Amino acid sequence: MFPTDSKIACSDPHPPNLGGSVLLINDIAGYGKVGMAAMLPILSYMGIPAFCLPTAVVSNTLDYGEFAQMDTTDYMRQTFPIWQHLGFHFDAICTGLMFSREQASLVEAYCREQAAQGCTVFVDPVMGDGGHLYNGIDQRQVELMRRMVSVAHLTMPNYTEACYLAGVPFQRDGISCDEACRLLDSLKLIGCRSAIITSCIIEGKNQVCGYDADTGDYFFHEYEEIPGLFHGTGDIFSAVLIGSLLGQGKSLPDATRRAMDVVSQMIDRNRDVKDYKCGIFIERCLDLL
Repeated sequence: MFPTDSKIACSDPHPPNLGGSVLLINDIAGYGKVGMAAMLPILSYMGIPAFCLPTAVVSNTLDYGEFAQMDTTDYMRQTFPIWQHLGFHFDAICTGLMFSREQASLVEAYCREQAAQGCTVFVDPVMGDGGHLYNGIDQRQVELMRRMVSVAHLTMPNYTEACYLAGVPFQRDGISCDEACRLLDSLKLIGCRSAIITSCIIEGKNQVCGYDADTGDYFFHEYEEIPGLFHGTGDIFSAVLIGSLLGQGKSLPDATRRAMDVVSQMIDRNRDVKDYKCGIFIERCLDLL
């Protein structure tokens, strides 16, 4: 499922061009280290060429309450035929926030076409956290995200997003291991091969759970919660996860653990940041990779 080159062996932890290229289809914020602004430096530092197709240009992260937004659906509509004519191909695609039904349809069709040529599709269904949808996100976008998950080799929602995708109630006090496995199964029924659910309370412990289609196994990783809501941590998690899978050939459980550890370390290093809504200053944390 995750393309790697078994012939690659290098003592340099960040050799160039290890895992081919990744296309990021996500929004870009003018103010805020989220979305593409969080993922690009991480993937680049891990030696993976990353290319961008913005779904929207947003003035700032949405939780400031006010924001300007420019939908780029028309730009995307023009871009895909040009890329197809030029013969551009990507080894992986990672999708994020979608802003219209047409946009989701365009991206879904492009992902299916690229997947048929061997591209791995990662879907981060960015919608909400803490039991609620993000400011500016509504039920219409939940349906759009279900369509994207249907084409994914791997999807990585947080617990809130997984509940919205599966249409099940959010349980603030947590769930059992069996309930976590059933929730993962619900995501698989939408159409994805493998799935990871972050930010869960399972059996009274903070855990990330997952299902690996390559082995047919479920896995669970515990973590210590750090107080404070840092924006962009999901994007950091996705970037490190993808870099670990494509660039370093790690298994899905090991790549998940690595991404969890890096997010924790970056949060710890940024405890002194006063404006959590802006996100984590990735550039001063690249040595943690």
